[in-house]
Amino acid sequence: MSFTVLVPARLASTRLPNKPLADIAGLPMVVRVAQRASQSTALRVVVAADDLSIVSACKQHGVEAILTRQDHPSGTDRLAEACEQLALDGGDIVVNVQGDEPLIDPALIDAVASALALRAEAAMSTAAHEIDSLDDFLNPNVVKAVLDAKGNALYFSRAPVPWWRDGSVNRVPTALPSPAPLRHIGIYGYRAGFVRKFPSLPPAPVEATEALEQLRALWHGHRIAVHVTHAAPGPGIDTPEDLARVRALFAARPTP
Repeated sequence: MSFTVLVPARLASTRLPNKPLADIAGLPMVVRVAQRASQSTALRVVVAADDLSIVSACKQHGVEAILTRQDHPSGTDRLAEACEQLALDGGDIVVNVQGDEPLIDPALIDAVASALALRAEAAMSTAAHEIDSLDDFLNPNVVKAVLDAKGNALYFSRAPVPWWRDGSVNRVPTALPSPAPLRHIGIYGYRAGFVRKFPSLPPAPVEATEALEQLRALWHGHRIAVHVTHAAPGPGIDTPEDLARVRALFAARPTP
């Protein structure tokens, strides 16, 4: 199995300006992410940036980077342009690693790529892990995944699904269903031909309702293979508080 990791990086961020260039133990965040991804078995790791400052920072540290348009409405659109620039074949597998995940597990990247490689019927792959907290189950910021018998996604939701009919009082769940519900992890594998086509697919009504882009693929009949891992992912970075937390982790146990 061979695959390429693409790391979309956008300079503007409402909650954390210049986020890709934020220093983490002496290196820009996006470089930390790319270095972490390079510990997977990926054939190539490429940062798809929207600003020359990100490209320059990557190249200074030996990370391959390309410049993409600034007006892409989503990271998936940026990936589509990157696939074009890199002239990837339609059947090539790409894994989208978010540019704010400097602690992502390289083995998880491999597993997401493998899930897609092993399922010819799937256009995408992603990951999930078991939820062990009722608070997380009820939290709309924790996206839940429901799978079929083959491990393909049936649905993603911000609601507590699957709904346990007999485990609620006054329409509020009081315990976790069994088997345990699954939390979606925001890492995606794609066939390059599909990711190039994805931005042209009309948005799905359910996608707008849930504010979950992956539902567009399901709504149009494409399958998403899901790798279930027992390990929760490392913390991502969205806010200054998140950045401080991850900096402390790197200071406590430096990562190469």
